[in-house]
Amino acid sequence: MNFKIKFATLIISIFTSIPSFSQESDALLGLWQSEHGNVRIQLYKSGNSYDGKLVWLKEDTDESGNPKTDIHNPSEVLKSQPVKGLEVLSGFSYKNSGVWEGGTVYDPRSGNKYSCKLSMSRSDRLEIRAFKGISLIGKTHVWSRVR
Repeated sequence: MNFKIKFATLIISIFTSIPSFSQESDALLGLWQSEHGNVRIQLYKSGNSYDGKLVWLKEDTDESGNPKTDIHNPSEVLKSQPVKGLEVLSGFSYKNSGVWEGGTVYDPRSGNKYSCKLSMSRSDRLEIRAFKGISLIGKTHVWSRVR
């Protein structure tokens, strides 16, 4: 009987903890604004991957009044694609409490792609750490949740 109670308790705790893991891993989903307030990205889940699209720019047109395009993209074919709607964060997976790794960030201002790590210390604060090689050598940007 003691074994049955322990086994039932284990099964119940496993099934009741699954939703909390999912909620924690999905905590970054939503709309985020850059620290300078000039860009917003929408973070979403695509299968098991967490990705982000650029959905708003304070200045979304060039000097001619046309929508800004990805002119710095290293691929000639992609230079004419609009910056608005561009996937700039891709391939992240949830690792542990408030950390998503294994993804990349694309910077349309330079056309460069960087390794990236996302972390949340609070529900309204997203840290985007971009780096080449190792995470220690990189730059962190702090974004705020848009409500």
